Order: sequence, then C-alpha cells, then structure tokens
Amino acid sequence: MDIGEKLRQLRQQRGLTQEEMADRCELSKGFISQVERNLASPSIATLTDMLECLGVSLASFFNDKSDEKIVFTPQDMFEKVDEEQLRGSVTWLIPDAQKNEMEPILMDIGEGGESSPLPPSEGEEFGYVLSGSVYLVMGEKKTRVKTGCSFCIHPREPHYLKNAGKSRARVLWVSTPPSF
Repeated sequence: MDIGEKLRQLRQQRGLTQEEMADRCELSKGFISQVERNLASPSIATLTDMLECLGVSLASFFNDKSDEKIVFTPQDMFEKVDEEQLRGSVTWLIPDAQKNEMEPILMDIGEGGESSPLPPSEGEEFGYVLSGSVYLVMGEKKTRVKTGCSFCIHPREPHYLKNAGKSRARVLWVSTPPSF
C-alpha cells in the first residue's frame, strides 16, 4: 500500500491544499509534502491525527477493499468442457465466486445435452437464454424457455436445463447462494 499516495488522494478528494491540511493537523506543509511523496513516514499518532482531519478512521484507511477486482476478462474465467452429458461447457464468469452471495455461469448446451440436476435449495436462481432454446425441468414439470426469455426460480425440487432444439443453447445462469 502506498500510504503517501493514498493520503494525497484523500486530501484532494476533500478539496484541501497541503497548506490547509497542515494547518488542520498542526503540521508543516513541507512535512505533508514529504509524507505524500513517501520521503517521510508519520508516526501512528501523527497518521491518526492526519486521518481524523480527513474524516477517515485508521481501520478504514488500511482496508484494501477498494483494490478488490471488479472487472474480469476471459483469462480470469474458468471453463469446464463436458462432451458427455452437457455436450458443451460451463464457464464460471467470476473467479472464486463461491465466496460471494451469487454465482454467475455461462452454460453452452449442445444438441441433446442437459445440465446436471441441482438439488432443492433455499436460494434463488435466475437464467437468461442468450441463444437457442432450453427446457427448464423442475421435478416432473418441463417449461420451454426461448432466446431472449428469462426465468427466476426458488427451487423446491431437483431441477436442470435440457437443450430443447437442434442447435446449441447458451444460457446465463446466476444462483444465490452459489451452487455450481
């Protein structure tokens, strides 16, 4: 973590000059400048005073959640090919999604393919058919879902998707909590 840079950003976000910051913290403008350029290190007490002047707690200053990755490229994604049952693939769109509250996947289901049955759960599932057509099978009930249509379920019985056509089907499927 670049403490000096983070302090500089906070100061600028609050519209303060180095001189105004120095006055509020009872420090010199030169010291503020040196800290922001990582030429000087403030003591914990001085850093705490500086953060109080900026309206930030020590704990939130060192919380690195802002560095959490929020955009994912194809290189971040994981694809599992299943030529037997699915006759296609499942792509996990977010790495380590199991630690999140929701898990988005992209299913590519070949002609005659079907996903593995999922057990009943207390969660929610959403799907959007990007191309092709699928059957949403829940217990004994089978519902056709075509391109451009979506489904939202609270699965109380085993359920799965089955390709309903003669071409590949692509489905964006999001479950909460993660179940894939």
